[in-house]
Amino acid sequence: MMKETWDFGLLVKSLFLLVLGVLCVSGFDPADNFLIDCGSNKDTNVGNRVFMADKSAAKFLSTSQNILADTPSNSITKADDSPLYQTARIFTQQSSYKFPISQAGRHWIRLYFYPFVYQEYDMSKATFSVSTQQNVLLGNFTPKNVTVKEFSVNVTSRDLVIMISPLSYSFAYINALEVVSVPDILITDDASTISPAGTFSGMYAQALETVARVNMGGSLVSFDNDTLWRTWVTDQSFLTEASSAKSVNKIASVKYPQDGVTPDIAPQTVYGTCSKMNVADTGNDPNANFNVTWTFDVEPGFQYFIRLHFCDIVSTAANQLLFNIYVNSWNVANDFDPGQKVQGFLATASFNDYVTPPARSNRLNISVGPSPRSLFPDAFLNGLELLKLNNSQGSLTQVASVPTSPSSRAKKNVGVIVGVSVGVPLILLMVGILFCMHRRKKQEQLAQSKIWIPLSVNGGNSHTMGSKYSNGTTISAASNLSYRVPFPALLEATSNFDESLVIGIGGFGKVYRGVLCDGTKVAVKRGNPKSQQGLAEFRTEIEMLSQFRHRHLVSLMGYCDEKNEMILVYEYMENGTLKSHLYGSDLPSMSWKQRLEICIGSARGLHYLHTGYAKAVIHRDVKSANILLDESFMAKVADFGLSKTGPELDQTHVSTAVKGSFGYLDPEYFRRQQLTEKSDVYSFGVVLFEVLCARPVIDPSLPREMVNLAEWAMKWQKKGQLEQIIDPNLKGKIRPDSLRKFGETAEKCLADFGVDRPSMGDVLWNLEYALQLQEAVIQDDPEENSTILIGELSPQVNDFSHVDAGASAARIESPNLDDLSGVSMSRVFSQLVKSEGR
Repeated sequence: MMKETWDFGLLVKSLFLLVLGVLCVSGFDPADNFLIDCGSNKDTNVGNRVFMADKSAAKFLSTSQNILADTPSNSITKADDSPLYQTARIFTQQSSYKFPISQAGRHWIRLYFYPFVYQEYDMSKATFSVSTQQNVLLGNFTPKNVTVKEFSVNVTSRDLVIMISPLSYSFAYINALEVVSVPDILITDDASTISPAGTFSGMYAQALETVARVNMGGSLVSFDNDTLWRTWVTDQSFLTEASSAKSVNKIASVKYPQDGVTPDIAPQTVYGTCSKMNVADTGNDPNANFNVTWTFDVEPGFQYFIRLHFCDIVSTAANQLLFNIYVNSWNVANDFDPGQKVQGFLATASFNDYVTPPARSNRLNISVGPSPRSLFPDAFLNGLELLKLNNSQGSLTQVASVPTSPSSRAKKNVGVIVGVSVGVPLILLMVGILFCMHRRKKQEQLAQSKIWIPLSVNGGNSHTMGSKYSNGTTISAASNLSYRVPFPALLEATSNFDESLVIGIGGFGKVYRGVLCDGTKVAVKRGNPKSQQGLAEFRTEIEMLSQFRHRHLVSLMGYCDEKNEMILVYEYMENGTLKSHLYGSDLPSMSWKQRLEICIGSARGLHYLHTGYAKAVIHRDVKSANILLDESFMAKVADFGLSKTGPELDQTHVSTAVKGSFGYLDPEYFRRQQLTEKSDVYSFGVVLFEVLCARPVIDPSLPREMVNLAEWAMKWQKKGQLEQIIDPNLKGKIRPDSLRKFGETAEKCLADFGVDRPSMGDVLWNLEYALQLQEAVIQDDPEENSTILIGELSPQVNDFSHVDAGASAARIESPNLDDLSGVSMSRVFSQLVKSEGR
């Protein structure tokens, strides 16, 4: 009876695979299917496809030349012995193919190149560009070996024109050409963005270039075994450490779900193999902790589309395996369950799509690694596709336009196309600039406007204006006028304020990621014009940041006040907020040294605010969400909308309404409504404990005594047991002296009364010292009080919180308060002494 059951099950499985095989063979029937064997005098069969002879394709070609080249078949290497490489068409002037499109939508463009010598033409020296009506595909391109360049473009017109343009001193050639329809389901309009995490909308409109298409753990999948005639290469050459990966092959077990994942997405031979962590199948190595990583060459400056293919042929039961997926240093899928999209079924095909931020280096790493939540440590990947997205000019190359050749009718035709595509935006931009200049001049003559006009802060010539929401403002004239950014430029930079580009939302309004026309990345904060608080912040940000420049303060790059808008433009901070790296996201944990350096950088920025100008500037909203990190994790203080100038020299405080963020707010300021620089010091003390403990400053879900981080941490600090509550990721990684110094500094910042708190200069010094203690062992008694050690390191001053102002000023001649970073400890110390004498 058992034998009969087994035989029946085998029969069902065989029938299923037979049906699946028939489906795979049938494949996709493209509406448009143009295949040309360039230079050939007869049709060429390649697998089950027929490439038409060059003379049959003449109806698509616009050129005055007819240079057809061929090479003996024995000159083609065995590895690349396709008959398509035995002939080529050569172009010495700009020429074009024009294909009638019967069905709009995404199309493949595949270009085949193999350099050989024909008469006086050495194809290995040809340099040329290839473009369509909308996109530059190749620029100043010189094929060196057998090369297939594959592109995917969205065709919306009735014709697709492919222009081939040699450089003026060179020529162009092509061995074969494909223009083929792509199924609508292949590329959806949305994908997940990596940094910041969100959704990328508009994939339909993107031109894509295939960078890599990889069959993990399997063999080469040739185009005649793929329903869309794609080639999938093996992953061995991409693995950074081949010994970390182990191949699995279970092709016969692959199933396709009912949600649109078909063999057109990836063939069964891709989903049926994988590379997994090289750990025992039994999971008897519970401590295995490494990633399997693949490295790909990319071109900096472009975004990339990544499709990861998954089919769980590793697990023995559903939902038993969780792992993490990384793109470079970003954890794009924490505790990823490969069966989540397929209702837990094993060996069932699925995929994830991601879009990267613009690449900063020529390497892109994709990694999978174990999750501590998994039943056993393992991770796998079945297949990968990596495609380059066109830039804002529609180009897939850094060459912005197609080069021109000597005068000819073809040159004129292509020149018009390229000139229009490149020139029109330039003309519009110039018109916009001239319009803005004319408008500004007219507004100055009329001495009235609906936008902000600067007033004098420190005396001198000034003029006043207001908006429909204001009564006028006061901003430095010298610094402010050059900051205006035209509204159309910001519309273009943010794709008309596309919601998918939102990277933050605050009381002032939404913040968008944007790219200006010169390629500069920016953060664009668009205010809500109905918010009176927003108006005040807008005014204050311009007033403050147009005066300050410091490497640890986020720079204001411009503002826009046209059309009753209130928009602020800042430098873009690649790594987002400090808060996002501490908790509430899937970002990797930072080391203690990294955290100390971020605290030191933030302290430098605040110290400059408090001491680097004629009057102190009090931030009033110091918190981890307002400390931003650039691509190298350098900290910069941001968001000066609540900032206020400090008291006069003969005053002790500024009386003002209480503003700030709950959990960070100075209790003395809250009680007395008297603001001093020490209010920022208190808030920064909360940030220090937040950095150490990696938890929210207010968490109502915790037990009562733990809800408020500052109160909870202070209890443990006073008991001398601060190590009990630190971030678990830091356990055993902080030197005791460094932790003690850090804890003492945070404790002093949180003193009940401002007079008992240190200055930001003192805080900066102590944090620098905590970093020294972390990085080097002090030779004195390790139990000696660290405050005494400060005096030993810098004998000039032992208690610099009570330095005589006049004496210190006399000793220090020319401190550079504009930027304290990168200088020696003694130099930093002298700066702090000088600042205390302000």
